[in-house]
This record gives sequence, C-alpha cells and structure tokens, in this order.
Amino acid sequence: METRVAVMSIIVENCDTVEKINSLLHEYGEYIIGRMGIPYRQRKINIISIAIDAPQDMISSLSGKIGNLNGVSVKTAFSGVTGNG
Repeated sequence: METRVAVMSIIVENCDTVEKINSLLHEYGEYIIGRMGIPYRQRKINIISIAIDAPQDMISSLSGKIGNLNGVSVKTAFSGVTGNG
C-alpha cells in the first residue's frame, strides 16, 4: 500500500483531552516516525508535533479524530515523498 510522509501539528488548549490524544497516537503508533511534545506553561497549552509515514487515508483519519476533540487544533502538511510502507 502506498504511504506518504507528513507532519502533524497539534495544539492542545484543553488538558482534559491529553489522555485521549495519547491513546489515539498509541493506536496509530506503527506509522509514527517521531513525536515531540512541548508544554507551554505560560499559555497553559501543549504543542505536539508528529512525523508520520502512513497511507493518506490513515493520516487523514488520525488528524480528523484528533481535530474533533474539544479544545484541540490540528494541521497536517504532506510531503511529496511516497513509498510502499
């Protein structure tokens, strides 16, 4: 199956959703290349960056599930790099 490389940027304004986000990331863990989380305490938000190599529909599914959480924003940037994962 063809896969794409993408970067997902997540801003968490509602700390009650962190457990659900971590659960979703664990569910898609086989596709995640790397993850960086930054707590921005002065603004009371968390910033998470995810590098992922997965089929485009899987990336879109994860992004949609995360984006539907209350107080969470997500944007995904796709690279032109494709391959067979």
